[in-house]
Amino acid sequence: MSELKSLAEFIRETREKAGFSVHGLSKKSGLTVEQIEDIESGKDLFLPATIRQKLAKGLKINPSDIKEYERILLVSYDSVTEKYINSVKKAILDGDTENLRCPICSAKLITKVVRLLDLENNIALHPKAQCSKCSFQIK
Repeated sequence: MSELKSLAEFIRETREKAGFSVHGLSKKSGLTVEQIEDIESGKDLFLPATIRQKLAKGLKINPSDIKEYERILLVSYDSVTEKYINSVKKAILDGDTENLRCPICSAKLITKVVRLLDLENNIALHPKAQCSKCSFQIK
């Protein structure tokens, strides 16, 4: 059954069957109207556990019922150019991370610089990024 419906359809239908408006579900779940609208519009394909739990509580269903409809976006790095990844890495090292967005879903990238030592005890900086919404990562 989960193959036929998207997460957005499942949440919208479950909300409507429960008799809630988006605002009503917002109050019941503790999520913002914007979060619920993002889920119901299909913008979010995979939910963090805390969001899933709040949504399930508001809808009076089990969180595993929601998880069944989630989709983890499988990213082929062939689809993201090496040039883009290199530009993101450079921006991270330069500290210019405010406007970095995921090339898959356009959500904000969470970035960090890992400081490692090479074989000669020299510090080597390695930029890393992960999407705040989908599975995109730069390792």
